[in-house]
Amino acid sequence: MRERVQRFEVRQVMKRQNFEVFHYNQMTPAEVTVHHHDFYEVFFFLGGNVSYRAEGQIYHLKPGDVLLINPMVLHQPIIASDSPDYERIILWIDKDYLSRFGEGAISRCFGEERVRLLHLSSSVQRAELTELLGKLVRECYGGEYGSGLYAEGLFLQIMAELNRLALKARPAEREASTLVTELLTYINEHYSESLSLEGLAKRFFISKYHLSHEFSRAVGTGVYRYIMLRRLTAAKQLLSDGAAPGEVYSQCGFQDYTSFFRAFKAEYGVSPRSFAEGH
Repeated sequence: MRERVQRFEVRQVMKRQNFEVFHYNQMTPAEVTVHHHDFYEVFFFLGGNVSYRAEGQIYHLKPGDVLLINPMVLHQPIIASDSPDYERIILWIDKDYLSRFGEGAISRCFGEERVRLLHLSSSVQRAELTELLGKLVRECYGGEYGSGLYAEGLFLQIMAELNRLALKARPAEREASTLVTELLTYINEHYSESLSLEGLAKRFFISKYHLSHEFSRAVGTGVYRYIMLRRLTAAKQLLSDGAAPGEVYSQCGFQDYTSFFRAFKAEYGVSPRSFAEGH
């Protein structure tokens, strides 16, 4: 049975329980904006001329590289205009599902870093992981007898293999701006306070233009947009943990509930209360 290569979907929400897998191969890739989601992502790069931007750092990918992305991390592929076919296999994993296997047991490969790059230098390693993920794609979309059970077994094999690779991996090369790294650290620590482009420029002794330009180049979105997303991801986490919507907005830097409600619904398509009730 041939492995299924899917038509690319722009959605960033899971439709299936536990995990989803996609195999994409595009001659003319669609642009993907900076985004985040509340599940783990395994990004296995197979071909093309692509870098990956995540939290102010840029990873220059080679075929066989694996990106392990933690929940709520802002990330975006950077696809060169002259890129050949852009091929990758993507695995999305629900947080609660992963936690069922024990604290850190198979999620250890994601580590404490928000993004982790594994470079598979061995052709044998690349072939083994490609085969396992290819089988998972076939079982998830093939409809054979016992496919659900078979797919779960393959999923566990893949996670065991990723953990083994992570234990042996050396630190990967990445491009990072010291200024942007310091800006991100400051915003992530002070998003609940009043923040502005003018205030950040003054604090870091640079012009607003230079700050805005460098930030957008490295992060893939503007300063205001990043601050908003950082506040919304924090609010989403608090709501998931059981906090009341009427208490969350002030903890996340919003001046009133109305502005919080509008921003949350515009970003996620549901009201904060509906989201909280769903969790």
